[in-house]
Amino acid sequence: MSKTLKLTEQLISLESVTPSDLGCQQLMIDMLTPLGFVCESIESGNVSNLWARKGTTQPLIVFAGHTDVVPTGPLGKWVSDPFVPTIRHGMLYGRGAADMKSSIAAMLVAAEEFIQQHPEHPGSIGFLITSDEEGPATDGTVVVCDLLKQRGEQLDFCVVGEPTSSQHFGDTIKNGRRGSMSGKLVIHGIQGHIAYPQLAQNPIHRSAPAITELTQEVWDQANEYYLPTSFQISNIQAGTGASNVIPGHLNIDFNFRFSTASTAQSLQERVHAILDKHDLNYDLEWTIGGQPFLTPKGTLSDALSRAILSETGIHTELSTTGGTSDGRFIAQICPQVIEFGPINASIHKIDEHIAVSEIEPLKNIYRKTLENILLQ
Repeated sequence: MSKTLKLTEQLISLESVTPSDLGCQQLMIDMLTPLGFVCESIESGNVSNLWARKGTTQPLIVFAGHTDVVPTGPLGKWVSDPFVPTIRHGMLYGRGAADMKSSIAAMLVAAEEFIQQHPEHPGSIGFLITSDEEGPATDGTVVVCDLLKQRGEQLDFCVVGEPTSSQHFGDTIKNGRRGSMSGKLVIHGIQGHIAYPQLAQNPIHRSAPAITELTQEVWDQANEYYLPTSFQISNIQAGTGASNVIPGHLNIDFNFRFSTASTAQSLQERVHAILDKHDLNYDLEWTIGGQPFLTPKGTLSDALSRAILSETGIHTELSTTGGTSDGRFIAQICPQVIEFGPINASIHKIDEHIAVSEIEPLKNIYRKTLENILLQ
């Protein structure tokens, strides 16, 4: 059994359901400290965070990730206990196998091998780890990034170990993510008897033209890295349940997944302009879940792409699809942020798994990325 596989199994065995870390980061500290890392545990609320750094010079390349996992779902539907790592037919099963305890193990062993082979290496290596990525993400990576910014610590490159591969291991890396912004919209009308519509005001009818316009609006254009910004309604509700009552209000929940071609403020202003144009009586509450970020082609994407090609023979593709990640926080203090990890087909699912044959190549890719950044 390789050291990377053994470490992955150790991490899976720890039931670190968000926001619990349950000893994962202490396991990392025990491994990193003898390598020369200065490790700092940063607690915030009920969240555990780790900042570890070896070296004091630039460039600083950081491995980032999370030790928390999503809940298992019904245990009876798992073929084997989700916190007892089990290998069947060449696959390692367990919660966090792909998202993202295999990445953390691979990063740790990659750093260890690199330092052992190049003890006098230039630059610095860091680890930024949280137990709050799968949760609200208010006490995790964002807290560490704010602290590092206050200290004036400059991050140059960051590799986030999110499971990005799609059809084949190594086929996709994320060089950015769309932002996420949600709105809770209440359209006010006047409740009344459905037989006397002249005495009421139906908010569904009144808002229909505005809803149509919102769904058909072109918010921005696609570009080299992003799909067009998307407006999507997720929930809509009105009525008392009775068939003879015109509702007094209509509730609509919607979300924007937006690119760097738009800003949260510009989208909000355009939504309000459309609603106002249709003379609606409404309340609208906004929540920004994350800002978009983008790392154009450059030093880090080239270093990682070459490492992937060397290990897998695959010419990887840059992508900005998918949900939000902690990369959005790191990008505020680091100019180049890239995400790369295992195949993501089973993440958050029953019987989450990773191919055992891909664990060592994952470690090798991370190590070769260190070599491509710090030794060239």
